[in-house]
Amino acid sequence: MSERTMRAVTVREFGGPEVLTVEEVVRPEPLPTEVLVRVHAAGVNPVDWKTREGQGMAGLQTFPLTLGWDVSGVVEEVGFGVTTLAPGDEVYGMPWFPRAANAYAEYVTAPARQWARKPATIDHTHAAAVPLAALTAWQTVVDTARVQAGQRVLVTAAAGGVGHFAVQFARHLGAHVIAVASDARHRWLKELGADETIDYTTTRFEDVAHDVDVVIDLVGDAHDRTSTRSLKVLRPGGLLVAVPAGVSPELAQAAEAAGVRVTPYLVEPDGAALATIAGLIDAGEVDVEVEEPFPLERAGTAHTRVEAGRTRGKIVLTIAD
Repeated sequence: MSERTMRAVTVREFGGPEVLTVEEVVRPEPLPTEVLVRVHAAGVNPVDWKTREGQGMAGLQTFPLTLGWDVSGVVEEVGFGVTTLAPGDEVYGMPWFPRAANAYAEYVTAPARQWARKPATIDHTHAAAVPLAALTAWQTVVDTARVQAGQRVLVTAAAGGVGHFAVQFARHLGAHVIAVASDARHRWLKELGADETIDYTTTRFEDVAHDVDVVIDLVGDAHDRTSTRSLKVLRPGGLLVAVPAGVSPELAQAAEAAGVRVTPYLVEPDGAALATIAGLIDAGEVDVEVEEPFPLERAGTAHTRVEAGRTRGKIVLTIAD
């Protein structure tokens, strides 16, 4: 390995976890307004394995491909014009999404303002679990739904990466939070701020939840028609934010017939929001859950775990000490 190369998980064809291989590749260099970040850890998200299989953001990628969008690391070098960051700064971010960010690697480059300073109270492993999941939660709860104190908010897949942040952000805003997850996660979710919990393995949430102002659906209609079922719990004029697969014509028609609103959503890079989230983490307002870290060489195992859909919080790849 030379100063001009680095290790990266490379994908040369779509397929299962076995297509993820660690290779020596050319190290990127920052363009003007960009920074070069030495990656200490990279979060693993459902969009990663979906893209690996040829779904997700596959249509925007080219081979050879390095997956991953969650990064926590240290600024190594800054490009011309960068004034907000300097070498040695600890940062975290979700650069370039939905274009390739190449996070499963020892170094990445991205515009300086797509990064924020890493929360000081957590390590890089936990910081890498934050950006994509927390930005998805923040942008759905705060920016899209504009949740207000006293509103009733239901979150499906509440124990997952996005879900456990959505519960906390809605709680932070003063909402009454209903978390849908397996019974084993209920005690933890209440510690995070959930007011009610529903065990989806034994109870149809639409049978017990009612008069909900906002549903943050992180499951989608592909799994037991969760988005369509969510319409039944909303009050008139309530909002369903359909995250995984957007809004089909059938879902839009069902929402109109029910007198409720529905919107698709896709996360965007947002350094300013990450700075706000870092402040909440450092203030003890938001917890970050990492179920297990894996070394870069075990990216395939990490994908298998995330693909199973039963993680508590996030799975993370550790890359540098």
